[in-house]
Amino acid sequence: MRRIHATLLLAVLILSLAKAAPAQAAMSARTAPAVNGLLFWSNGCPHCETVLLYTLPPLQEEYRSRLNIQMVELVSLEDVDEFYAIFTAFGLSKEQIDVPLLLINDAPLVGAEQIAAELPSLIEQYLAVGGVESPLILGDHQALLARAVPFTSFDPDTLIQTEAATGFNGEWLGWAVMALMGIAILLVILAFIRAFQGKPLASFQGWLDWAIPSLALIGLGVALYLTYVEWSHARAICGPLGDCNTVQSSRYAKLFGVFPVGLLGALGYIATLAAWGWRRWRSGWLAKQAGVALFGMALFGTIFSIYLTYLELLVIKAVCIWCLSSAVIMALLMLLTLPAATQWLAASEEAEDQ
Repeated sequence: MRRIHATLLLAVLILSLAKAAPAQAAMSARTAPAVNGLLFWSNGCPHCETVLLYTLPPLQEEYRSRLNIQMVELVSLEDVDEFYAIFTAFGLSKEQIDVPLLLINDAPLVGAEQIAAELPSLIEQYLAVGGVESPLILGDHQALLARAVPFTSFDPDTLIQTEAATGFNGEWLGWAVMALMGIAILLVILAFIRAFQGKPLASFQGWLDWAIPSLALIGLGVALYLTYVEWSHARAICGPLGDCNTVQSSRYAKLFGVFPVGLLGALGYIATLAAWGWRRWRSGWLAKQAGVALFGMALFGTIFSIYLTYLELLVIKAVCIWCLSSAVIMALLMLLTLPAATQWLAASEEAEDQ
């Protein structure tokens, strides 16, 4: 009888321990420190791709359940507006807000470089004090935040396959424009060689001369539109080729991080119109120099456009149809104003020979 009682008691003890073990494990899992964060990203953003494919996977592998990143994809213009509303409330200006943006506690990390540089130390810092809960976001943003999915469910192969299927949309056009500008620069060099030999180009007359202000006005419209997009952070109308919004949201869209490239272009086109008008309707020494000034501005604009197109093709890995249009306009303006520059060079050579 005692053996039966002892056997029953042992069985009850074993069952109790078996039930207690999972409960204890679950409690330990719940109480283990973890770092929770929100990652805002958009498809087609190369810096987001860097974070998703290269920055987060090794950290997730290292910290496992102690790191919980929820991903919120920005898809529509309304999502972008809501995104700006959220982080202006955190004290960031619109110029500082960009994707990818990772929010942990009240510390927003903006851009692939900052996330890669600061996230590992933040994880260690928060784990050392017992972890941190998901960020508290005030305001009516529940619809956007409800779309958040865990990073652990993200399949990198899906992103790679999607990009491989779609390809670098508009890349061929970017290289074509780059080739056009290269040919234009080569023609300038050949014209300069002939000018030094005393053989300048004849001035363009008629509609070719009027093409200069016409192109400048078109370029001004393009530049003002890009300036509006850069300042307002509105989504650009890109058409079937390229990804203007990726280019415009990159750090290269502003000189020194402050001055919009589109505004620089607008000022250049306004100066071109002013110089052309002065050359055509005024006389004197300044009017003669205006033709050379026109060429100088167009040459600078073309070289700068080559640099920007290089960034689009090889750094940003997205092209902007508006930017490429401005690049073509600059190259055409350079060729249309080339005769005045060659005549000035030839005259200078003759003066020196005398």
